[in-house]
Amino acid sequence: MIRLNYLILMFSSNPMLISGDGHLMTLASFAPFQVEQFLSELEHGVVYNFSESGVHPMSLQGLVDLADLDMSQLMQTMLDYPQVNGKQSLRDTIAGFYPGASSDGVMITVGATEANTLVANTLLQHGDNVICFRPTYEQISGNARNRGNEVRWVDLVEADSWAIDQDGLNNAVDDKTRIIHVVNPNNPTGQVISDQDRAAIIDAANRVGAWIVADEVYAGTERQGDAETPSFWGSYDKVLIVNSMSKAYGLPGLRLGWLVGPEDVITQSWRRHEYASIAASMLSMELADIALAEPTRSKLKSRARQLIRTGFDVLTDELAWHPGVYDVVPPKASAMSFVRFDLPISSENLAMRLLKEKDILVIPGSRFGVENHFRFSSALPEDHLREGLSLLNDLTGNILAGR
Repeated sequence: MIRLNYLILMFSSNPMLISGDGHLMTLASFAPFQVEQFLSELEHGVVYNFSESGVHPMSLQGLVDLADLDMSQLMQTMLDYPQVNGKQSLRDTIAGFYPGASSDGVMITVGATEANTLVANTLLQHGDNVICFRPTYEQISGNARNRGNEVRWVDLVEADSWAIDQDGLNNAVDDKTRIIHVVNPNNPTGQVISDQDRAAIIDAANRVGAWIVADEVYAGTERQGDAETPSFWGSYDKVLIVNSMSKAYGLPGLRLGWLVGPEDVITQSWRRHEYASIAASMLSMELADIALAEPTRSKLKSRARQLIRTGFDVLTDELAWHPGVYDVVPPKASAMSFVRFDLPISSENLAMRLLKEKDILVIPGSRFGVENHFRFSSALPEDHLREGLSLLNDLTGNILAGR
């Protein structure tokens, strides 16, 4: 088998391998994660980092104070290998967020990042396709492409408040569709899937027996009202939920997420988790257990909503300085806005000028496959936000003047 693979690789114009089930497969060329590559290369040391997707992070002291935590208890934590699928009490708590879920249907992962990767590696087989909605956070799609699976894109329609193109969805789905992937609330637009679009997704999945993989990391970050965005959990029998401590809770440094689903699929993902990371860290699990206990969980989400609401008001106020240049469909949730601009410059070039001339980082829409937009995070301290937006307006004036 080794010699056969070697001969195929040497004498075929496209790299090939033989899969475990005997299929001859063309290896896809590696597709970098466009958004994360941009961030990892550029974000550190930036004065005005408006590129992030979560609320302003909380310090460890802030969490300790909010939770009224006895530090002596935390200091007794043994920095040993933790339970590989996740601390039992933490999984019990998370299972309680999803009616009918069991703790054995919950696995703790190294952020939502690992959960998404495990989903792709567990569910996708040779010949399967994946349905994704654009613009979106392209992690599932990137994993699928790098496995050699087809990704079929369905547009979100900006003129219709980023609603799903339902005809496009129905045309894209077929008997090879294994996953319909949704990020709800959406990254980068901050929109929440409507009841009509939700029903269309469930109907399409049910028609072909596909899995709905719902990334719900922004649930709880609603800009208007305190009713949390409904989960896809319980709406259909083939649903996997991805969530994390990073976005709504403002604790991205814990690098802790979770995957919820049927116990047999979670067990299959667990086997892959042992290859990928073995386990999330013991200390992260302890801190997440504290953060998700009431009333701390509600306090964290209240903090997030306050930052989001104030930040969006500041953003729209400052962008109004140049009438007709900037426009945004108001996000229903999340710390982000996907801002449209009317300037004689590409989104990539605008982002690089902001970085080089004003020490501001935003993510160009091109990294999401959509031009003339940038993703902007505004759930930040108000003074810092206004300072950075003032500099953005300075550069806007220069571009409009041809400088």
